[in-house]
Amino acid sequence: MKRPFVLAAVMLGMFLAAIEATIVATAMPSIVADLGGFSLYSWVFSAYLLTNAATVLIFGKLSDIFGRKPIFMIGISVFLTGSTLSGFSESMTMLIISRFIQGVGAGALMPMATTIIGDIYSKEERAKIQGQLSSVWGISAVTGPLLGGFLVDVLSWRYVFWMNIPLGILAMLGIFFFFHENIAKQKRSVDYLGSVWIVIAITSLLFILVEGGIGIPWNSASMYGLICLAVAGLLLFVIQERRALDPMMPFEIWKHRIISIANLTSLTTGMILIGVSSYLPAFVQGVMGYSATVAGFTLTTMSIGWPIAAMAGGRLLLVIGYRATSLIGGTSLIIGALLFFLLSPDKGPVWAAAGSFFVGVGMGLTNTSFIVGIQNAVRWEKRGIATAANMFMRSIGSALGAALLGGLLNSRIQTFIQNEGLESKVSVDTANSLLDPQQNASLSQKVTSVLQEGLTSGLHLVYTGLLILAVISFILIYFLPKKGQE
Repeated sequence: MKRPFVLAAVMLGMFLAAIEATIVATAMPSIVADLGGFSLYSWVFSAYLLTNAATVLIFGKLSDIFGRKPIFMIGISVFLTGSTLSGFSESMTMLIISRFIQGVGAGALMPMATTIIGDIYSKEERAKIQGQLSSVWGISAVTGPLLGGFLVDVLSWRYVFWMNIPLGILAMLGIFFFFHENIAKQKRSVDYLGSVWIVIAITSLLFILVEGGIGIPWNSASMYGLICLAVAGLLLFVIQERRALDPMMPFEIWKHRIISIANLTSLTTGMILIGVSSYLPAFVQGVMGYSATVAGFTLTTMSIGWPIAAMAGGRLLLVIGYRATSLIGGTSLIIGALLFFLLSPDKGPVWAAAGSFFVGVGMGLTNTSFIVGIQNAVRWEKRGIATAANMFMRSIGSALGAALLGGLLNSRIQTFIQNEGLESKVSVDTANSLLDPQQNASLSQKVTSVLQEGLTSGLHLVYTGLLILAVISFILIYFLPKKGQE
């Protein structure tokens, strides 16, 4: 086995899944201006994150049974299918369906990349290598926003999806030719029923958060039905996992304090990450009035902070331990969220970029610490699912964050429209026009003013949420076990 080649292929696979968060966010204003459907804005992220979150545990478990290689190859194939279809989308609905498919592929890519590294490197090597792997999140996103802005401004938003195809094929060839593993043949069952219940629970919850009060009234039979479905799905998932012979989510791994705290923190940091990457371009373009390239720059700084912190974190771990490293990361998250909370149209893109940078540093330090700590806490046969469980919690956080923060934004814009008595003339979808200079010029002064105030107010609400989540993350990190404790 040629480890450098395997590492390169794995990093390329992670690059594909990681770049989706920022490159698509940069292209979203142009996509919405072209396809319409501003009220579906958050679904483009939620769809990807939903299937990612719902399948990551299944793939993690399957890799512990059948090996990492076949699952990684399946993941890239599905991901590239979704990317191709996304680029050909002619409506927002088709794009969202294509993103569902992309998310399934990412559900295999993310945990497999990290688990393969855990398998082929020793405990001592892992901290350094996982730091490099975590930095892919940043490196991918350094190029992501700038490349996204460039492709949108020069070619078309469709190339944001099509650029994945040659990179994905390279990653597949690397794993196919250079990664060899010996799997002990053993009869183990796959907990398919558990995955069905968790998919039902997550899907219902996302519909509640995204459509509540907008597409579906809070006080309606449909809403009550969704709430019942979400609660029932979650309860049945827990019951199934407790009685399954080979559960998809073995609850005993949560008895390790490092795993339970790291997973809960990943839930909140996942919400912070999507809050920044999804809605910062909308603020820079819709409120500040800058171009897609400038919006990309403000996200790029998060991506610069992430790899620097991840590489430093890999070394810090060996000196001060994962708890102290994570605490520094948690402090950085609070600083970044505070800058966003204080963000206003007159502050300019540099202020927004500074907030992004600190959030990136926080993500780089915490992410590296968590993965190394988790993989050192379990043996090979549990490493796939333990790694996947952490990814699952971050994906759930991102999915819930996209839905919850998107719901807050939509309802705030709706409130501004109602307060001005403009329901008959405009809707939340009219906010599309703020993101397109030509369409913006066709709106009346009053409508533009109301929509901009609504968007500004809604995004401030989103950033208030980010600050609260950053504080919660820091408190959780404080309870991580000290060295030598479990």
